[in-house]
Amino acid sequence: MTTTRSRAIVRIHFHSAECSDELYEHLLAVVEGITPWVEPLPADWSAYADLTGALRFWDRDVEGLVGVLRLRLLALHGVQSSAGAGPTRSIAAMAAAVTPPGAATSVHDDPSEIAAFLRPQPAAALPGVGPKTARTLSRYGITTVGELADTPPAALQRILGTAHARQVQEVAQGIDERPVVPAAAPKSMSASHRFDHDELDPNQHHRIVLALVEELGGRLRDASEIAQSLTLTVTYADRTQTTRTRTLAEPTAHTPALAGTARQLLAGLGLQRARVRGIGLRAERLHPAEHATHQLTLDDHDDKLHRLEAALDQARARYGPGFAGAASAFRSVTTS
Repeated sequence: MTTTRSRAIVRIHFHSAECSDELYEHLLAVVEGITPWVEPLPADWSAYADLTGALRFWDRDVEGLVGVLRLRLLALHGVQSSAGAGPTRSIAAMAAAVTPPGAATSVHDDPSEIAAFLRPQPAAALPGVGPKTARTLSRYGITTVGELADTPPAALQRILGTAHARQVQEVAQGIDERPVVPAAAPKSMSASHRFDHDELDPNQHHRIVLALVEELGGRLRDASEIAQSLTLTVTYADRTQTTRTRTLAEPTAHTPALAGTARQLLAGLGLQRARVRGIGLRAERLHPAEHATHQLTLDDHDDKLHRLEAALDQARARYGPGFAGAASAFRSVTTS
């Protein structure tokens, strides 16, 4: 296993009871104080950082500079973090996924060390291999990253298709040339739920997603914002994550539209009996509600739901969250 060039990429996760957009921006500013090459990942409260050029400037190795970064996050904002470092984005992400809060894992740019880290890991831990793909691979006896890396390309292409097979096999072999792309954190709004225990019941997964939709919809309308897309992030018992994003049919803060898209995202994950630790939902690409457009229809059912929603918002503002209304009240409405 080899990589095409030596880089030092870090995937850092922020662990905080407060999940405000303002705090996230402050945490990103701390990372940017170490290196300008920072790519925000607000969906799961993390970021990529390319430390390649910063190592010489700070006169430290990767472990030392990651330690400085984590110490600054804790000292300036009281936020614990975990980090994974490696020569590629995928290795950094996988290292971060197996690292508990308050710790860091580093994989050096050495073929034998990369192989020792990657090959024993389950195929499902590989970026680009979701639960459904992992189940497909397991039916052919491919359960580890090493087995995936060693599968003849032609055979893997028959299983996964040409483009997907090439992508995941390169990552399994330690090849990932994707750069860290600096960007400002996109304007977004998020809500999340952490289960008290690993939750296997799909009905509970569905219930929580609807509750998160209700919360996000109310907050969007309170802020006079509309969202163009939704991102669903599911965290499993082994701390790995699956993230899916879908663009809404039209920008909206309307709970039925948000709920329909969120249900589609959840169904598309094929969780079945997955052991779920937490679920997060993020409304992204926000714009002022005055920019909203609404498709005209001869059926006044949707207009009635808008009026009902407005009434529920007034009740919530007067009596507090949870007094009346929930996304489950809009089950009959789905997005096209």
